Amino acid sequence: MRTIRPLLAAVVAALAFASALLFSAAPASAHDVAESTAPANGASVAEVPASVSITFNNRPLAIGSGVTVTAGGENWADGPVEIIDNQAVQKLRDGAPAGEFTVVWRVVSSDSHPIEGTFTFTAAAGSTTTTGGMAGASPAASASSAAVPTAGTAAPGTAGNNEPAADASQPFPWSIVGLAVVAVGLVVYLAVTARRKLAASNDSDGDAPAE
Repeated sequence: MRTIRPLLAAVVAALAFASALLFSAAPASAHDVAESTAPANGASVAEVPASVSITFNNRPLAIGSGVTVTAGGENWADGPVEIIDNQAVQKLRDGAPAGEFTVVWRVVSSDSHPIEGTFTFTAAAGSTTTTGGMAGASPAASASSAAVPTAGTAAPGTAGNNEPAADASQPFPWSIVGLAVVAVGLVVYLAVTARRKLAASNDSDGDAPAE
């Protein structure tokens, strides 16, 4: 029995280790997520906005970020993505037509893992802004046309509330699953070994000659 007790203790320790890995897998593998978009996913706006934005729960990294805003088979994104606090903001080119727009985004989250997603919105009228600004436009009107829609406030003409960005994906924590599988395998191996040792010990005691 003295030989069996250390094996049983090892089995219990391995089982506890495997349980700890499995229960901690979710929080340990959590990456940044997109909380909302502007315009909201599936929203209808009065006209094409000056920019689109995605709001995250943490500030994403600027490197490796990209956003395409497609309508009529053409990408209307203008220049690189801007990271402003916890938002990724993409300006749009002038002359974008009315219709449905598909936004495909990809950023590198604060933990250095790439995340991506997509959302759509529909504009009732095309873009009316020009590169140099509309002649005779008042300062207030110019400021309004250049304003970046925020995730907390819907763009002018947006129908409905902001919704979480669609199709945001996260890498599956295979490394943690692998560790858990190894731990479970160790538990099984130690359990089988302990059982064989116990059986051998019992056979030895039964074969001993009676005094």
